[in-house]
Amino acid sequence: MARVKNGATTKARHKKVLKQAKGYFGSKHRLYKSAKEQLMHSGQYAFRDRKQKKRNFRKLWITRINAACRNNDISYSRFIEGLNKAGVEINRKMLSEIAISDEKAFSEIVKVAKDGLAGKVTKQEVSATKKEEKKVVKEEKPAKKEAKDYTSMTVAELKEEAKKKKIEGYTSMKKQELIDALNK
Repeated sequence: MARVKNGATTKARHKKVLKQAKGYFGSKHRLYKSAKEQLMHSGQYAFRDRKQKKRNFRKLWITRINAACRNNDISYSRFIEGLNKAGVEINRKMLSEIAISDEKAFSEIVKVAKDGLAGKVTKQEVSATKKEEKKVVKEEKPAKKEAKDYTSMTVAELKEEAKKKKIEGYTSMKKQELIDALNK
């Protein structure tokens, strides 16, 4: 039997690691052992910092919102409490963008938060207005029943439609039979 030598695979593995370690300081980009060790640490740091990045951005947004709130004579915590009581659902990222780019719009949001704190606007009132808006939208749309295009659907989707329409024997039907049965 022929002798198996692993020199080529070892060299390829070493080359791969050293290529990933390109740009590291000192022997960390020259020597395989230290490069591999540094790559493992780098991976751990990257994993950790992907989580910390989210925390850091949230801190930044809160700081920006707090600064804008102080300009409008309210603290950050009272502002958020007022928005919650008023039923306003807007995330901190958007609030900070509004605070930076449009001070007038942010001051309007602060007024809503202050009204929420005072009890003038509640979640129930906000949800009631949302329901009224949905009713208006539903009334505007005319109720049209359009024939579905069954030819572009898969057999599984056609069987679901047949099940909804309570067509007997739909499980053993082929695609064209299902389409004919659904069009009746």
